[in-house]
Amino acid sequence: MREDRYVNPYTDFGFKMLFGTEMNKELLISFINSLLGGKEIIRDLKFLNSEHLGTSERDRRAVFDVYCENEQGEKILIEMQKAEQQFFKDRSLYYSTFPIREQGRKGEWNYELKAVYVISVLNFTFDDSDSEYYHHKVQLMDVHTGKIFYDKLTFVYLEMPKFMKSENELETMFDKWLFVLRNLSRLMQRPAALQERVFVKLFETAEIAKFTKEQYEEYEESLKVYRDWKNTIDTAVNKAENKGRAEGRAEGEKQKQIEIAFNMKNRGMGIDVISEVTGLSEYELKKLGFDS
Repeated sequence: MREDRYVNPYTDFGFKMLFGTEMNKELLISFINSLLGGKEIIRDLKFLNSEHLGTSERDRRAVFDVYCENEQGEKILIEMQKAEQQFFKDRSLYYSTFPIREQGRKGEWNYELKAVYVISVLNFTFDDSDSEYYHHKVQLMDVHTGKIFYDKLTFVYLEMPKFMKSENELETMFDKWLFVLRNLSRLMQRPAALQERVFVKLFETAEIAKFTKEQYEEYEESLKVYRDWKNTIDTAVNKAENKGRAEGRAEGEKQKQIEIAFNMKNRGMGIDVISEVTGLSEYELKKLGFDS
């Protein structure tokens, strides 16, 4: 059995090790700048406390995967979401309120805010209407004019399962970062297409053999949690698919029986005979327009 060479970024340990530590700050800076269209909004950043409470002790706690601030004071919140939650968009909006509210000032204040970015790396899809649209950038818009109404609150959603580019298709830094996130744990060496210095550092950081004993134990525990979660999700999906196939077969059989029933009716056979042959009840046949 092949052992992974590089850390799995979908584990809590892996994601925070790569993007949530001071020593790997340049990885996070490169990643964020790449997904915002190459716009360099960050030259430097500082990490902030990732645990937050609401306005009172009774309010629900929010714990961010990575929370940081750039040199302009703009807040950037990054989340890795492994599975779809029923209200994951609501969760994003709720989380955005913390970096907004903490900008409030006591006394005289004109309500000017710094920009807030909420970035969600999703290990699932939520928009099945377009298999190639995986990079969602969401801002407040005037629905009448179609123009951006407020550009200081930005939500970015990355549907990772939709990113299917191979190594020889990578063109931009954004492509390269998504390729790394999607494939890192399956790689055995750094791909030739990833020659930038930041990726040299990433692959050195991600190499499991270089972990300390404590890091390795923490990673193994995080990996176990991830695998248990994945098995649970896969089992639920398989059960749903099997149920769907069974229901589909049953529906197909019933449709076939209905076709037979109409053929028998056209040949002048009575409803009682049709019911006996097809297995459809007389009540079902009458609902389909059959006479007694």
